[in-house]
Amino acid sequence: MLYNSTRNSSASVSSAQAIVKGISEEGGLFVPESFPQISLDDLKEISGKSYVERAEFVLGKFLTDFTPEELHHCVSNAYRADKFSSESIAELAHLYKGIYMLELWHGPTCAFKDMALQLLPYLLTTSAKKVLSDKEIAILVATSGDTGKAALEGFKDVEGTKILVFYPEDGVSNIQKLQMTTQQGGNVGVCAIKGNFDDAQTGVKKIFTDKAVGEKLAEHGIVFSSANSINWGRLVPQIVYYFSAYCDLLANGEIEAGDKINVVVPTGNFGNILSAYYANLMGLPVNKFICASNANNVLTDFIATGVYDRNRPFHTTISPSMDILISSNLERLIYDLTGRDDKAVRSLFDQLSKEGRYEVSKEVKEKIQSMFYGGCCDDTQTKQTIKEIFDQYSYLCDTHTAVAVKVYEEYRAKTGDVTKTVIASTASPYKFTGSVLEALGGNTAADDFAQIEELSELSKLEAPAQLANLKNCEVRFTKSIDKDGMEQAVFEALGL
Repeated sequence: MLYNSTRNSSASVSSAQAIVKGISEEGGLFVPESFPQISLDDLKEISGKSYVERAEFVLGKFLTDFTPEELHHCVSNAYRADKFSSESIAELAHLYKGIYMLELWHGPTCAFKDMALQLLPYLLTTSAKKVLSDKEIAILVATSGDTGKAALEGFKDVEGTKILVFYPEDGVSNIQKLQMTTQQGGNVGVCAIKGNFDDAQTGVKKIFTDKAVGEKLAEHGIVFSSANSINWGRLVPQIVYYFSAYCDLLANGEIEAGDKINVVVPTGNFGNILSAYYANLMGLPVNKFICASNANNVLTDFIATGVYDRNRPFHTTISPSMDILISSNLERLIYDLTGRDDKAVRSLFDQLSKEGRYEVSKEVKEKIQSMFYGGCCDDTQTKQTIKEIFDQYSYLCDTHTAVAVKVYEEYRAKTGDVTKTVIASTASPYKFTGSVLEALGGNTAADDFAQIEELSELSKLEAPAQLANLKNCEVRFTKSIDKDGMEQAVFEALGL
């Protein structure tokens, strides 16, 4: 299996090279040259297996330059029982008739990013042994909240790596900020920027593709890689849990092999829902991909009109991990739907860079609308949904998952579609305690940790220890910079 770049189809690299590089030289994203197939018989067979076994089966289709022993080492260590609070790893909870919550937040940082970022360090270090010789890997991360902590936790004290995370100073929850700024590890760094997530993401991409920066690092035996979902090694593990959810439905007798399901994903950067789309290309039976956005509804408008326009107000919301106006992984979808036309992709994303907008062809728009439904909701609707779901089903969801539930309910009312549906539940409600507590009518005047205790009492659900114990952790990282200072911050972190 080789990988091409979305902006240069003639580029051809192995999976190990794609994972180490993170992004192609011209700024494109790596994609498989073709998608391997998983049959219904395969699905029936792996439905009786563990998450680790399912992951090895799916990932083995893509990581063909890994030996079975290497892949087993990576997967079995990533999804160890002592790291996840659920034996299922990705737990499927039945919300109400035909609606299931795919709980992706039972890992060490209580967010779905753990599903990929517990595995990525193993994939990266194994890949590095194949394609690098005696070089240190510098990992740059832009985060809207959850990726940063999950990456820091995954890469802390991993030999041969250093990791630096940039986050928007006023664009993450207090708990998310504490998770990052108290991070332990001798090879980690965290820096706030005066700006939003898009500023952080654009800055990281610019540093990645700056030849002068790359040459300076090379002089010191350092190469860049990424832990954002622009890195194929971060995206491919996410394909697994959609297959796993389907297998759980099969194993529980909820569906028959071949039955289609809907998939609902709250997303800003489009990586999580793209993973479901890729699973479908491989044979997962999907009826509709439902893309849920908050007030930053650039994806909703794009699906409806075919016009991607980031020239709009940026909203800071109670679902901060979705406060994004530049959805990087949409590039991979467009590449696929244009028939892998790298010239068209380059043209569109040049327009986005220069003008802040682009419009896809009528043919591409029709393809998108045949498969995807886009919807959005504001903070008020999000909080209403949290309360309604809790009151009706005694199920507590976070501010991002609530967006997905609300958008799905609107889709179902609008279309009458009663296809069995899997909703991606992306974070523990305790990561956004203040907003969740407010939705339930609790006291939000107290500090974060008093709120955690109150939410636990109100919901009768125990708070994750790794969040409750943050109050005893020392803050290590307090630096805040202008977005134009990111390159210098990288050099300082690397001692250059």
